Amino acid sequence: MKTLIIARHGNTFAKGETPTRVGCHTDLPLVEEERGRGIGLYLKKLGLVPTRILAAPLKRTMGTAALAAEAAGCSCPVEPDHRFIEVDYGPDENKTEEQVKARLGALAAQQEGIDPTTLSAEELDAKGEAIIEQWNADATVPPGWKVDVQQIRDNWMSLAAEVNEGDIMLCVSSNGTIRFAPVITGDYAAFCAEYDIKVATGGVCIFTSEDGITWTCQEWGTKAFKKI
Repeated sequence: MKTLIIARHGNTFAKGETPTRVGCHTDLPLVEEERGRGIGLYLKKLGLVPTRILAAPLKRTMGTAALAAEAAGCSCPVEPDHRFIEVDYGPDENKTEEQVKARLGALAAQQEGIDPTTLSAEELDAKGEAIIEQWNADATVPPGWKVDVQQIRDNWMSLAAEVNEGDIMLCVSSNGTIRFAPVITGDYAAFCAEYDIKVATGGVCIFTSEDGITWTCQEWGTKAFKKI
């Protein structure tokens, strides 16, 4: 049996703070340890102590991986791996969701031949929200974001191929990048139809393979810190 565990990093905004869309160019540290430790404790509870740990080279992902490793009682080092860094949100990097939706809404209006200045803030917000909803439904990349979809998919496929028989590999990444991981199942569209591909902070996804080719999702987006 081969096991690949993919987890999203913990929180980078404290309660009461206004979150922004944090991409690969915004390197924020964690503001809590509960989710990172929760990942490790949950995996230990399942008997899935990682034999190898990778993490995107950012404070939030490396920090989460280190916390998970400690909590799981794992002795292997955390290996930084740039393949699984968060996506580049382009003009929306480090912007609030309200700002993001306003920009996307204005673009959508222009594509429809509508002058954005003639629409209310609520109308622009709705148009922008529809674009974000599509991103969360099937990873359709919003205009302006710099996301090499094929490369990210290839990266997940290459990682799956690196898992050896008996290995329990953990990879800590981010929301935008993780949503492409189900490509390893062989039917990404079907996966998107069944699951919410947006993984919450501290969320755990578990895939297994008996033949090293066919990967089955055992858990997706489990909030580990609530399961221990």
